[in-house]
Amino acid sequence: MDACQPGRKKYLPPPCYTATFLSDVVILSPPVKKNAPQHLIGVVGLEIHAQINSNTKLFSGSSVRFSAPPNSLVSFFDASLPGTLPVLNKRCVEAAVMTGLALNCSINRKSLFDRKHYFYADLPAGYQITQLRRPIAVDGVLNYSLLGGKKRNQVIRKTVCIKQIQLEQDSGKSLHDDVRSQTLIDLNRAGVGLMELVMEPEMSCGEEAAAAVRELQLILQALGTCQGNMSEGQLRVDANVSVHRPGEPLGTRTEVKNINSARYLARAIDYEIQRQIDVLQRGGTVQNETRTYDSKSGETIPMRDKEGLQDYRFMPEPNLPPLIVYEDNASLPTGIEACQAVVVQKIREGLPELPSVKRDRLVQTYGILPEHSFTLVNEDGLVEYFEAVLRATKKEPRKVIGWVTNELLGHLKLHDVSVSQSPISPPALAELLELQETGHISSSVAKQVFQEMWRSSGKTAPQIIQEQDLGLVSDAAQLHSICQKVVDSHPDEVQAIRNGNKKVLNKLMGLVQKETKGRADPVSVRAILKELTS
Repeated sequence: MDACQPGRKKYLPPPCYTATFLSDVVILSPPVKKNAPQHLIGVVGLEIHAQINSNTKLFSGSSVRFSAPPNSLVSFFDASLPGTLPVLNKRCVEAAVMTGLALNCSINRKSLFDRKHYFYADLPAGYQITQLRRPIAVDGVLNYSLLGGKKRNQVIRKTVCIKQIQLEQDSGKSLHDDVRSQTLIDLNRAGVGLMELVMEPEMSCGEEAAAAVRELQLILQALGTCQGNMSEGQLRVDANVSVHRPGEPLGTRTEVKNINSARYLARAIDYEIQRQIDVLQRGGTVQNETRTYDSKSGETIPMRDKEGLQDYRFMPEPNLPPLIVYEDNASLPTGIEACQAVVVQKIREGLPELPSVKRDRLVQTYGILPEHSFTLVNEDGLVEYFEAVLRATKKEPRKVIGWVTNELLGHLKLHDVSVSQSPISPPALAELLELQETGHISSSVAKQVFQEMWRSSGKTAPQIIQEQDLGLVSDAAQLHSICQKVVDSHPDEVQAIRNGNKKVLNKLMGLVQKETKGRADPVSVRAILKELTS
C-alpha cells in the first residue's frame, strides 16, 4: 500500500538515519542502541506559494510583470473599488490542473472559492479569495531525491504527500521607508494568481525540505506553470516546524514565513529545530507563533502570534460560482465547446517529461553517473546542450559529460550566464572533442582551445589550432629527440625509475609536455620514455 493512501499510518524518519539499498527499496536504520533513550527529532511540513505563469491576473485583466513601475498594473478590481466583480482566468485553472496531474493529485471536478479575511494595508478588500472547503487538487505525491553517502554520490529516494493545491490571489507589497517613517503600498502584485501547495509534515530536516522544494521548482519549470524564480518572489516557502519523540504526538509547531531560497530554507529549518529542542531541554514551552528567518544572523525571529481558523472568518465567495472542470470532451455539456472549458484529459496528454523521469533516462541511456544526471537536470537547458553535443560527435557520453559539467558549466557559473547565452554552441564543442578523439590535439591543448573559443566568440577550434600551432607533434624523430633531451638532463629521475620508482616517469612526461607546449601525444611520450629509461 502506498504511504499516502488513507488508512496507512505515516512514518516520520528521524534525522541522521542510515540508508541501506535493496534494489529500489531504501531501508532506514536508526543509529541508536537498542535501549538508548529516544531523542527529540524534527518534523517539517511546507506551504509553498507558486506564482502562476500567466500574462494576466487571476480575477482581472491586469498584466503581470516583475519590477514594473509601482501601481502601474492595477485594475479597478485589484484596488477593490465598489461594484467590481472577479472574472476567473482560464489559464490559471489549467496551470493548477496540470501541476496537480504532475504531482499525482486527484483533480476535483467541482471546486469552490472562499474568502479569507485579514487586515493588511496591502490587501485592499480586507480579504483574500482562496479555496478552503474544496480545493482544485488533493492527495498528491512528490517524489524527490537526495545525494547521500560519504562521497555524496548515492541517490536516496524520498516521498512527501501533497495534501492539496488551491488557487488563490496574491496580496500587494508594502514598501517600508525607514528614513521618512512611512510605508508605501504597491498593488502591482495584488490579484496575481497563485497556487498554494500544502505538503504534509513528513520531512525531518532542512536538507530534505530544500531537496523537495528544488524538485518541485524543476517540475513547475518543466510544466511552464510557474517560472519558479525565488529571488523575484515567484516561489515563496513557509515552513511548519515542530519537534517530538518518535511514537509520541507531534509537538507545537512554529511557522517560518516567506523564505526565498532553498539554501536559506535548509538553514532556517535546521536552526528552528535546534532552537525548539534547546527550549524543551531547558524546561520551556514552544510557542505557536509565526517567525521569520534572518539570513545575516542565521536565526529565526518572532513576528507575531499564529492566526487560527477563527481569526480568518472564512466564508463562501458569493461572487464566484463553483469551478467545474471536465474529464474529457465526451463529458462536456451540450452547448459548451472544448475551447471554452478546462478538459483534464487534454492537459494530461500535454504533460512533458518530468525531472525524475529525465534523470533516470539519462543514466540508463548514456551510462552516466546519477550525480551527473542531477547536475544536468538542475541547470536549465543543460540536458538539451549535452544531448546536442552527443548527436554531433562519436565521443562516448562518459567522456562528454565531464566537458559539459566541468568545463562548460564552470565557465557559465564563473561569468554568471545561462546555457542559452554560452558563446560555445553544442556543434562547436562537438567539433573540438572530435579533434581530441581523433588524435589531432592532446587533452591539455583541448582545454586551452576551449578557453580561447570562450574568449573569442565565433572562432572555431580548427582556426585556433592552426593560428597558434597547437596540433600534436607528429614527427616521431622530433618527439624522440625531445624525450632524449629530457632524459639526458635528469639523470637522478632516470636512476629512480630504474630502481623501481615508476611514478617518477610522470614527472618526465610533464617535462616533455612543457617542452612541446602540450602538443605531444601522451601515449607516444610514455612509450618512448619507458624505452629510454629501461
